[in-house]
Amino acid sequence: MAIHLLPENMVDLSAITTDEVYLPSLQQQQSTVHVLRLDKMDAIISGNKWFKLQYYLAEAKRSGKKNIVSFGGPYSNHLVAVACAAARAGFSSKGFVRGEAPAVKSPTLRDAESFGMQLHFLSRASYNQKNDPTFIDELLKEYPETCLVPEGGAGDLGKRGAADIWNWIPPGAFTHVLCAVGTGTLLLGLASVPTRTETLIGIPVLKGFGNWINEQVIPRPIAAAVIDGYHFGGYAKKNTALLAFMNEWYRATGIPTDFVYTGKLFFALQDLAQKAYFPEKSRLLVIHSGGLQGNRSLGANSLVF
Repeated sequence: MAIHLLPENMVDLSAITTDEVYLPSLQQQQSTVHVLRLDKMDAIISGNKWFKLQYYLAEAKRSGKKNIVSFGGPYSNHLVAVACAAARAGFSSKGFVRGEAPAVKSPTLRDAESFGMQLHFLSRASYNQKNDPTFIDELLKEYPETCLVPEGGAGDLGKRGAADIWNWIPPGAFTHVLCAVGTGTLLLGLASVPTRTETLIGIPVLKGFGNWINEQVIPRPIAAAVIDGYHFGGYAKKNTALLAFMNEWYRATGIPTDFVYTGKLFFALQDLAQKAYFPEKSRLLVIHSGGLQGNRSLGANSLVF
């Protein structure tokens, strides 16, 4: 599939950096930690969102589709990224939003509309059918020439795009790669490349993962683990301890995080380091998957960045 079908410079991949940070608990073990700053590549199609969307957009171009359709909540990083990416690539877009239409739309939904996305609100019961083929067929009857992107950019094309992130991770440079887990697309995409030997660690940001990783097809010799217990009550849940950590992390490292994904990821990193979870002389890479726009739902002065 030819990515060159898409307009050039849709995002600035040259802006991605790998920044070293210092955790005393790791330094004592002669270990290091770096952060892959995918959040720097674009303010809207942020972090891993571009990687998960790129092959859907390229396939839509190749097959002559005109519309991009996807699903998300009222503060969905994915939904606004789809709206922006579709507009830049010359598509129209439609977003099916979880929940009844609010009296006042979230900043995320207003941004999506500003990129031309038509919003259609679904009850939670209807939204929960988003993976049912019959339900999807009914939704799309009035939208011909449509490319459907699953929620969060999941699916085979999303995983293929996530696997491209390895191009920014030199072989042998790190022993462990850590990422947040929502749909699991990023983790599974990384795990789909059997030539890599890094240990993959996923931190779920929502409840219910359990033994999920054991049910996935992970090629050998990739080692992948999911470490639960850092979701702070569930998806998009937060408390004062998490927000305080995000502020402390920013003061110490200069790296902003969001409370849905990366705040929980870096909290888990620090906690696991303090518990000596990683072997001595480990070389850790943490993937910053962007999504900072979601912080706009927080009250004023909640964060120092």
